[in-house]
Amino acid sequence: MTTVNQTAPSPAVEAPAEAPAEAPAHAPAEAPLSAPAVLAEISGMLRTMLDEYGLDDIEVTMETRFTEDLELESIDLVTLAGSLEARYGRQVNFAEFVAGLELDEIIDLTVGQLVEYVVRCLRAARGR
Repeated sequence: MTTVNQTAPSPAVEAPAEAPAEAPAHAPAEAPLSAPAVLAEISGMLRTMLDEYGLDDIEVTMETRFTEDLELESIDLVTLAGSLEARYGRQVNFAEFVAGLELDEIIDLTVGQLVEYVVRCLRAARGR
């Protein structure tokens, strides 16, 4: 006797509907375009860095100098560059900004100069 294996036809399986595309989790949130708002965000980044050194009582203003007032070293600026990219994405390129400066300008760099640069980059990215 010969046995024939018969399988029942499988029901049609629909492909699952695709979920709507979402922004990646690491995409920066809508960034502010005003200097005071950017100053507040950069001040927060700097406070986080300074807290690690136990320097939590330093006021950060537009006139605050990275080297003279905050006593930041080059490695700290690298850390700041990473924080800026994490917050604003690649539209704000700190390395490119610093590369356009002379050594004495880097030494005298103020928070305000960085804030103005960030605001310019964000406005350019939005076409304003």
